Amino acid sequence: MRNKYLIVIVICIVALILIGNENNIISRLTFQQTPQVTVSAPVWLEVDETDSQQLSGSDVTKFTETSEKDKGSQKHILILTSTRTGSSFVGEFFNQHGSNMFYLFEPLWHLERKLSVVNASANSTATYRDVLQSLFLCDFDLLERFISPSPKEHVTSALFRRESSMALCEENVCSPVVKDVFEKYRCKNRNCGPLNLTLASQACQSKEHRAIKTVRVGRLETLQPLVEDPRMNIKLIHLVRDPRAVLASRMVAFHYKYQNWKNHALKGEVPVEEVKRLQGNCMKIRMSAELGLGRPNWLMNRYMLVRYEDIARYPMQKAAEMYTFAGIPFSNQARVWILKNTQASQKVSGDVYSTQKNSSEHVEKWRFTIPFKLAQVVQNVCGPTMKLFGYRFVDSEQTLLNKSISLLEERDFHLS
Repeated sequence: MRNKYLIVIVICIVALILIGNENNIISRLTFQQTPQVTVSAPVWLEVDETDSQQLSGSDVTKFTETSEKDKGSQKHILILTSTRTGSSFVGEFFNQHGSNMFYLFEPLWHLERKLSVVNASANSTATYRDVLQSLFLCDFDLLERFISPSPKEHVTSALFRRESSMALCEENVCSPVVKDVFEKYRCKNRNCGPLNLTLASQACQSKEHRAIKTVRVGRLETLQPLVEDPRMNIKLIHLVRDPRAVLASRMVAFHYKYQNWKNHALKGEVPVEEVKRLQGNCMKIRMSAELGLGRPNWLMNRYMLVRYEDIARYPMQKAAEMYTFAGIPFSNQARVWILKNTQASQKVSGDVYSTQKNSSEHVEKWRFTIPFKLAQVVQNVCGPTMKLFGYRFVDSEQTLLNKSISLLEERDFHLS
């Protein structure tokens, strides 16, 4: 009987061991066969129907790869202005920042030329904005459509003022000069061949910050979709200058286009169409500034108005303010460049885009080059704009030529 009990006990123990092993095996098999869990995309990757219609497949890929970074430390700076306001000089404040800045000089120049030929001005505003958007995202494909002659396999020798961008002159972007290509760029101490826009895009993506300078955005409100784009962290710097000084500078730099103004000064013939154009331009600048200074929600902490005259008088201080506004550290390299290029004894001869000047002297030079008659015309049609920006009127030629009389009211536009 005792042996029977022993046999039963042994059988039970063996059964328990077998059952335990079987459960372990089943558990392992179950774990191995469990499908992988799909993790939902983060909220910032979701795009609404409108966004998805505007983005190509490659755009969505770039969006998912860069959005998180863009929302953090990466900054996008757009310098808005008009011609002959010192914008080339101010643009250099950011171009000279250092190796982590990607700067473009007037990329919309190509659009202006192309659209004027096909008479497509009605759609130019949206097109300008779309190109700026793509460039801030390091996509040059849309810009390529407007470069003439058309790039071949994303390579062009016709990019406007390519040499004005330090990032496009770096060694990894600077291709060897090809003998049968007439155009070449002098970048610092090297000659570069045609620009490979694919390499330019890669260089752009490698930079922490991106800045663009343009004189071809007419109305600030057209940029609202760009400012509200969640993929970017855009700051707008609106550069303005005394319209009398702007006209005086344009008459020197673009003397053929402004011949009618010269005739008016000599013969008293009013250039009616030019005066209307000047009035329209002043109105656009004023309306954009009023919108920006009004600080609507979409521009809150994203708009800064700065006068060229203040920059010329206090270049280091104003540059520091612009860097603070942009949220970027003011680099020593930029400081050195500003110091060197605001104490030049004379402007580089023959270069209307020169950034080398004695800024404190240059700011008043226009008063001795524009006839009093033309200053009066500008005051008559641009009066509201001048008052908004704090530019004083002159009532005589003696006042215009008297440098002891300041034509600039002290203003603080950069309010929190």
